[in-house]
Formats: sequence, structure tokens, C-alpha cells
Amino acid sequence: MIVTHKLPWNKCLSHQLMPAIEKGWKDEDKPIHFFWGLAGKNIHEITMCEAQGQEWWYVDNGYMTQQITRYPEPIIHDYDKTYFRICKGGIHTTKFKECDNKRLNTEFKGWQSGEHILVCPSSPTVTFHINGISQEEWIDKTINEIKSYTDRPIKLRNKPRPGNEWWNTSILDDLKGAHCLVTNMSLAAVDAIINGVPCITDKKNVANFVSSQDISKINSLFKPNNDEINKWMRMLSHNQFTIKEIEDGIAFKVLQEQI
Repeated sequence: MIVTHKLPWNKCLSHQLMPAIEKGWKDEDKPIHFFWGLAGKNIHEITMCEAQGQEWWYVDNGYMTQQITRYPEPIIHDYDKTYFRICKGGIHTTKFKECDNKRLNTEFKGWQSGEHILVCPSSPTVTFHINGISQEEWIDKTINEIKSYTDRPIKLRNKPRPGNEWWNTSILDDLKGAHCLVTNMSLAAVDAIINGVPCITDKKNVANFVSSQDISKINSLFKPNNDEINKWMRMLSHNQFTIKEIEDGIAFKVLQEQI
């Protein structure tokens, strides 16, 4: 039984994604739950799924995708280039298998060198869900820990939201000249690595495979070679799907092979 949890706002992307999942996912006798993000009652209902031992999947923006307009309402500008991730039992993909390059149209160009450290927290909701503290507490704790190991300049970049200082700015500008990026679960880590900036992330972040999880290593960063990064990017490309691919059952088929 496929159970899709749409958010109540009718303009939410869950109202486009969940019907595609209902059409493209193979039904089973047991309940299989799908959640779009962590808004509304999703965290509570995910917790209930875990307590009852029920299978659940998390749906959100893709890892390498054309960006959507988020405000005042979500708009997908190119359905053929906009991808969404579907992750079993967590908000990021944590299991990968070797993949070909048929879905990848870029390659890693190498690591850059830089001076400043870019701190990019996840949203308040994700931070509390993953780390059990507020976003502000995570920022303070992380910056203080960084300062105990280095005197490099530190820049903060929060999620761009209407009215804040990062609204209508590009992370690529903040990544220029960066020594590394530090985050818990933000997909800013994917942007950073693809653009040659090493990362320190939470162990549950999809970038943990090619990043460090130890801030004490901030002066001697983990920098996998080009082949390892390209392999990781290929795996990302096989764990994100267009709405049509979800609707047509391609996402179901690929993810059954991945897990």
C-alpha cells in the first residue's frame, strides 16, 4: 500500500510528486510511506513509521539539478532538467552502487586553494531533527570549534530566504577563494565539492563519502582524487529523478537496484 503524505498547501510540489510516485511505484501488501520534506506533520509521522517498523522514503530536491523558484510559490522551470531525490529511511542517500556515466554531463576539475572557511547550516527544522539543537546553537558550536583549530577567516552563509542578506545571491560567489565548507546536512556541500572546495559534513550528509567529519582536520583536509569524486558524482546522478522518470517507474527500478 503506497501512502503519500501531501502537505496541505495545494501549490506545494508534493501535489506534483506524490501522484507521480503513486503511479510509478510498485505497490506491496505492506504500507510504504513517502514524505516531501520535513514540514507540517512529517517529522511526527516519520517518527511513528520508525516506531512501528514501517518503511518510509524521503522526497526532496535533487543533488545536481536546475534550481526551482521557491518564493512566493514553487515553480519548476524545466521539467527535463529538474531532479528530485527519493531516499529510503533518511533525508539523504546513504547507500550507493557503482554507476555508469550515462546520466552525468560534467566532471570534476580538481581542488582549489583558498583562505576563508564557509559555514553553511541546514535549515532550523533539519538541524533540530538531525542534531537535536537549534540552528543558532549549531552555528555557535561549530564556529567555536573551528576557531579552536584555526585562525582562518570564517564566513557564514545561511539558506537564502526573502528578506535575509543571502537572498538573490549565489553560493558560487562565497565558494570563490574558500579553503573549505563546513555544514551538517546542507546540499551546499555538493555545490562545494563539484566546484573544488573540500568539505566537513555530518556523517549522514550525502557528501560524507568524499568529505571529512572531523573539524580538527580543518588544516589538513580530506581531498579525494578526481576518479573518486567523479565516481561519487555518477552515483549522485543515479539517485535523482525527474517527475516523468518517477511517474514512468524508472525511479522505482533504479532505486531497487541501488538499495
